Amino acid sequence: MTDSDINPFFVLKKIREGEELKMDQKNIKIRMNSDKIMAIHYKAPMERTIELEMFFDKFNPIDRINYNIGGTGWVGANFRGIIDGKDADLPIDYDYKILMLEEYKCPTKVELKNLKRSSKFRPNFTIADSK
Repeated sequence: MTDSDINPFFVLKKIREGEELKMDQKNIKIRMNSDKIMAIHYKAPMERTIELEMFFDKFNPIDRINYNIGGTGWVGANFRGIIDGKDADLPIDYDYKILMLEEYKCPTKVELKNLKRSSKFRPNFTIADSK
């Protein structure tokens, strides 16, 4: 791929609604943690960061999203939240948000079989026989 093949946008897309949000890559820094959490540091004019917040307003965390970096292809992820960043050097009309995404991975049959229970809840009632 040559430099001209990569577009200058980071695009988020809600899978269910099909709604998209384009963010200019010059305003973004991406960091991937070892726990497969990706932090997108977004420093942009306030009207752009407000668009990001509105995009995820009332977003159901169960729903998945896709992201595309520079037109290189769609990757699935789970939304984990938006954090306010701190930067004293930003102009007054700029804002700093950190978008947290988690790599989406569909578990294999072996992983599902070996899945540990996260709850030991058992109802303390019995279902009565209907007569």
